[in-house]
Amino acid sequence: MIYDHIKNIGLYKGLTPAIDLALDYVGDVTPKVEVGTHLLDLGVKAVVSEYVTRPTNELGYEAHRRYIDIQLAVIGTELVRCKPLAQVAETIPYNEASDAAWYADCPGIDTVIGDGYFLLVFPEDAHEPGLAPGGVPGPVKKVVMKVPVE
Repeated sequence: MIYDHIKNIGLYKGLTPAIDLALDYVGDVTPKVEVGTHLLDLGVKAVVSEYVTRPTNELGYEAHRRYIDIQLAVIGTELVRCKPLAQVAETIPYNEASDAAWYADCPGIDTVIGDGYFLLVFPEDAHEPGLAPGGVPGPVKKVVMKVPVE
């Protein structure tokens, strides 16, 4: 897991060409980005959505096998709880079509994306997105970069 401010995004370049491409996109994205899925090169996708955060996430943590996520709220803020995959209990087995397995909710590391902060999670990082900072729901526009695992 990497959690940092967008001004430091250059520190994380050089991991893979696909991550570099995704970091460049995140570094340049604005709140005017259109909702939907934007296909880039190297199998990278930018998935942009708008919704209202919630006090709890009924499904708990999720983790992916085929993709690394880079998450950034371009409008509003969102709490994303993180925990090492080895420390969470699976509740819904991995589904190849959705590239996700689900894990029980439990205490973890709380990160708040938005205001220039982004989160990069690898397949070994369980993450619980969509949560409301302070338990107070609010609107968010979020970009999730889906970067293929090489």
